Amino acid sequence: MELLAIPLLLAIGALLAVQAAANVQLSAATGSPFGASTLQLGIAAALLLAAAAAAGTLGAFELAADAEPWHLVGGLGSAVYITAGILLFPRLGAVVSVGLFIAGQMLGSLALDGFGWLGVSQEPLTPAALLGAASVVVGAALIVRGQAGARAVDGAVGGRAGWLTLALLAGAVLPIQGAVNGQLRADIDAPATVGALSFLVAAAAMALVLAVSLALAGGPSPRVAPLRRLPWWGWLGGLCGASYVTSVFLLIPEIGTAATIALTVAGQQITSLFVDRYGLLRLPQRPLSAVRLAGVGTLLAGVAVIQVT
Repeated sequence: MELLAIPLLLAIGALLAVQAAANVQLSAATGSPFGASTLQLGIAAALLLAAAAAAGTLGAFELAADAEPWHLVGGLGSAVYITAGILLFPRLGAVVSVGLFIAGQMLGSLALDGFGWLGVSQEPLTPAALLGAASVVVGAALIVRGQAGARAVDGAVGGRAGWLTLALLAGAVLPIQGAVNGQLRADIDAPATVGALSFLVAAAAMALVLAVSLALAGGPSPRVAPLRRLPWWGWLGGLCGASYVTSVFLLIPEIGTAATIALTVAGQQITSLFVDRYGLLRLPQRPLSAVRLAGVGTLLAGVAVIQVT
């Protein structure tokens, strides 16, 4: 099982890069990042509901009524992460966006472990873990600095610095989501049902954000007609998200959290290199400088150090 898990988790990590690119296409077709997020989260929820039905665990939804209210909101992390990917991939590129997601994810994980927040067992931060964190930060900084032709991007979050901050925060919500969903899994002990509930919450949250944004901005609703011209892989965002959640739930008990996170992160970052280098999935082609490649290597080395401590 462990040998099969290695290529599987690398592929699952790669799917996260594909997910972001697919969601960018969906956003362009609908003319609304919030509409695209809502649609893809809804697709993921439907797929996981079908998985829960196949596993015979739909009845576990009743147990959620007895859970602590904050155990039910882990799906908000998916809403933030997916929407951030839609906004950031065209602006920062795949390598920079993914690198910052990973940096935020690792730093968020260390904070949860170090302080024992959200039901996570408190573990002292060893010198090796701190060294790994420093390596992750240095790697992310090199990736950003080495982006050829980088320029400031104007936007609602305050230009390029705002987008970079958003990427870090979007990565940091993933371990928070995992911790919250871990509590919910302890409550109802049905992984597929936990995933379905998580994505239902995420889809409902984004639908609310979409409705509020339309009411405040008074703009047109998301377009439907252009969806007919969407490439087939533009619909895969929901499937990628559902596959990631299900695989992580199933494989962590088999090979451990450290190996699972490290392998998915590696698959995600390596795929992003090809996406940027060759302009895959209709994203802009961006050259890979030596500094950026050194940043990727430094970041992945830091992740490995953190995960083995």
